[in-house]
Amino acid sequence: MNEQVLSVLEYDKIIGMLADLAATEGGKSACRALRPMSDIRDIISAQKETSDALARVYRKGGMSFGGVKDIRASLARLRVGASLSAGELLGVGSLLSAVSRAVSYGKRDPAKEDRPADALDGYYDSLMPYPSLEREITRCILSEDEIADDASPGLKSVRRAIKLTGERVHQQLAGLLASQRSLLQDAVITMRDGRYCVPVKAENKSSEPMSVVNLNNTLKELEGQEKKEIEKVLADLSSQAAAFEKEIHADLEILEKLDFIFAKGSLSRQMRGVEPRLTTRGIIRLKKARHPLLDRKKVVPIDLTLGETFDQLIITGPNTGGKTVTLKTVGLLTLMGCAGLHIPAFEGSTINVFQEVWADIGDRQSIELSLSTFSAHMTNIVRILKTADRDSLVLFDELCAGTDPNEGAALAESILSYLHEQKIRTMATTHYSEIKIYALSTDHVENACCEFNVDTLQPTYRLLIGIPGKSNAFAISHKLGLPDSLIEDAQKRMDHESTSFEDVVAGLEDSRVRMEEDRRKAAEELAEAERIRRDLAEQRRQLDEKREAILQKSRDKAAKVLQDAKDYADESIRILNKTAEDGGVSRMMEQERTRLREKLNQVSSVPEKRAPKPKKKNTPDPAALRIGDTVKVLSMGLEGTVTSLPDAGGNLTVQMGILTTQVNVKDLEMVRSEAAEKKEKASFGSASRRSSGASAQAQMDKASRISPEINLIGMTVDEALPVLDKYLDDAYLSHLDKVRIVHGRGTGALKNAVWQKLRKTSYIKEYRLGVYGEGDSGVTIATFQ
Repeated sequence: MNEQVLSVLEYDKIIGMLADLAATEGGKSACRALRPMSDIRDIISAQKETSDALARVYRKGGMSFGGVKDIRASLARLRVGASLSAGELLGVGSLLSAVSRAVSYGKRDPAKEDRPADALDGYYDSLMPYPSLEREITRCILSEDEIADDASPGLKSVRRAIKLTGERVHQQLAGLLASQRSLLQDAVITMRDGRYCVPVKAENKSSEPMSVVNLNNTLKELEGQEKKEIEKVLADLSSQAAAFEKEIHADLEILEKLDFIFAKGSLSRQMRGVEPRLTTRGIIRLKKARHPLLDRKKVVPIDLTLGETFDQLIITGPNTGGKTVTLKTVGLLTLMGCAGLHIPAFEGSTINVFQEVWADIGDRQSIELSLSTFSAHMTNIVRILKTADRDSLVLFDELCAGTDPNEGAALAESILSYLHEQKIRTMATTHYSEIKIYALSTDHVENACCEFNVDTLQPTYRLLIGIPGKSNAFAISHKLGLPDSLIEDAQKRMDHESTSFEDVVAGLEDSRVRMEEDRRKAAEELAEAERIRRDLAEQRRQLDEKREAILQKSRDKAAKVLQDAKDYADESIRILNKTAEDGGVSRMMEQERTRLREKLNQVSSVPEKRAPKPKKKNTPDPAALRIGDTVKVLSMGLEGTVTSLPDAGGNLTVQMGILTTQVNVKDLEMVRSEAAEKKEKASFGSASRRSSGASAQAQMDKASRISPEINLIGMTVDEALPVLDKYLDDAYLSHLDKVRIVHGRGTGALKNAVWQKLRKTSYIKEYRLGVYGEGDSGVTIATFQ
């Protein structure tokens, strides 16, 4: 794509907006280098990446690229075996931390995310995190100027010696201050050139004790050893990093690529863009398209087609009416779409993949002022005519303006006719009436205009395809107060053909206005008819509901009568059976009762066609309710968990997700969920191992106060397992998500026993050793199902 059109159509400004949304230098560089592509397969792939990044942003929020710096120079030094400085190693550690975050962000949980694989999964799968190296760098290097004491045993030992030696120097100098005050200028201990000293009077310089001199010398030697130990630590860390230098370099490039892709997704979100449909059949179809550099709240969207029934579109109308904005919108959105960017338009908008876009636009509007002359424009037009082909989109603004109108119109018509013969997709704006006639009289060429309200002297910026626009010079002049006599004289001076044509255009405009008014009224009538239809449907629904309610009431009443009769008959026959002594009579009575029951059952069990009889409400007993029970709040239709016991009036609180509300026990129905059954089974199993005298209520009370951590340090395996078993039951009943089991490192026997127990516990979902900050290998984190 030629660079001139990128500037004219302000593509560079879009790229500037894109680069501002990238977080890394590599991502910003990729944004600045983005250019429209000409291979539809590459464009489809880039558009898919943009769409998938946008979907992830909406689903998970943006991805963090904090800490990703260009460490290529440091990696190059590792390749040649050099040791990195503390700051350089921190940069490596920061990158590895970003890789770990990216892997976590990109991980897809099939249980929570019902989505197919997307175009970004491959990037996340290629990332190689090295958590052990990341932790080691973080452990050893506290800042660019500080190495941790525990970075190595040698460093820790040297620093302990430095501390002790420093304390001895202080003791020696403090004693000197107390005993030799007359030899000193001031009673203070200072440091000069890395040595502790006191200010001695000039005449007593030779009086400094040798013990202090020797200790200071020892201190200097220790500081030299400290420096060597730090160098060893940095060399060791550099060696570890060098082993993964290629993988770390690949991680950096993947993160920069993802930063670039997510910048495209963020730009789409910012401008409310959509992924355009792509074609190579020369068709442009824009729906409610907006120029991305104009205020979204003020710009009027346009609907435009090109390449389906016509190859050229001639846009006419008054100045400031939006003609140039329309040209730029079509051209810029074509460039953006071919660069893999979303476009600010409605779903279903289509752009063609052109090999080149050419534009001769000299704005006289507010978008970008141009001072080009006719000759400069013609030079550019000549270059376009030499280069453009069927795979090009050509845009002309005020074609051949700035010269004699007759000559300019003739040149413009000749240029457009040539491009039309070559089947080159072309859009042009003009004021020439001759070009309007050319569009009307030429097949596959269409007129369009930007609507103008003569009454308000304001453009509406609506693009109307199929109708040529008027300049409205006379009407505008009249509204602005030009005397009618001058306007009439001007009209007389127009030639007959021009007057006739303007009359035709005016007639078309009047017809369009009437048609639009008729269409508006028809739309209103259609909407009213639709409203009436909905009202009738709602009335019918209400009548059906009332009818069904009456029928249901009748069925319920009939069922009650039948049930009473059945109960009465059963009771009577039971009495007869009890008093009858003849077995034959008893059998006959029983047979008669059976026939009666079957007949009653047939009558009472007539199937209901509309709605089944509601189940009997399972209202809980207030005294039997417990904290943690699962209930359904009937008035709200939601399930929740009991969080407080009923008061004297039967009122209690129920937690439904993030909502906590107070309800009466009469508004509740007990629920038997799978989770509750699992918990009961788990509680039963664990209770069998506890003392048989403990009640269920006591277990619930303990569970409600359970700690998220248990400490088993100091116990034997035989002592710890029963305690752990009871604790896990209580924690699970208390609805804890996870617990922290402290078993220490030791010989590992207690840890192994804990893991065997967790492996056999049905309601444990997963378990792992703690990480840095959680207790490392001395702690196990267990998560419940």
